[in-house]
Amino acid sequence: MSEHLLLAPLLESYFRRRLTKQRNATPATVASYRDALRMLILFAAARLRKKPAALALEELDRDLVLAFLDELEEKRNNSVATRNARLAAIRSFFHHVAAADPASFGVAQRVLTIPIKRTHIEVTYHLTKAEVDTLIAAPDAKTPRGRRDRAFLLFLARTGARVSEATRVNANDLQLERSHPQVLLRGKGRRDRVVPISKDLARALTTLLSERGITHYEPRPIFVGGQFAGVGAGAE
Repeated sequence: MSEHLLLAPLLESYFRRRLTKQRNATPATVASYRDALRMLILFAAARLRKKPAALALEELDRDLVLAFLDELEEKRNNSVATRNARLAAIRSFFHHVAAADPASFGVAQRVLTIPIKRTHIEVTYHLTKAEVDTLIAAPDAKTPRGRRDRAFLLFLARTGARVSEATRVNANDLQLERSHPQVLLRGKGRRDRVVPISKDLARALTTLLSERGITHYEPRPIFVGGQFAGVGAGAE
């Protein structure tokens, strides 16, 4: 078997060069792709009765990848969306293979022809204004935790931020003193955006920062789990 079809060097160059340096992938993307390829390699090793380190690239052919994807759905009960996410990682690796090792182009091309599986997209229903207001008013405003939770729910409702985006907001991401307040949101895949802040949210955030003893220019998170710094459990 020719050396250019060895799997290990291609995997190493994929993670060290393509994802990390060339694509500047986020740690979450690297972890997701690493898990998908690890699962594929373990599946191939079990199916071919070989040690993972002994696998060759040509053994990860189209039929084997399709069998792996079928197992995800049929035995692991993964959703179509998860199956497609695993396939996206595999295709990304084989794009690297095609570019890094032209002699392996045929192997890569056959895997790259595997299509993304169509999935039914459920209709998303939105809450009415009255329902949103009820949710925001639910936490007890008499306690520090309640005021934090109300500010958090108000933040989600007014900015349209994801929960993961909201929990990553620091005080220095806010510009509350402007005539039109705004906040910097750090989205998935380093897709940052600036969104306006409504007056009621600006007031809630100002109160929250004051209560936690944080200035507007500190790189400290606004929304934290558990109890606030300096606030005893009894106060919550």
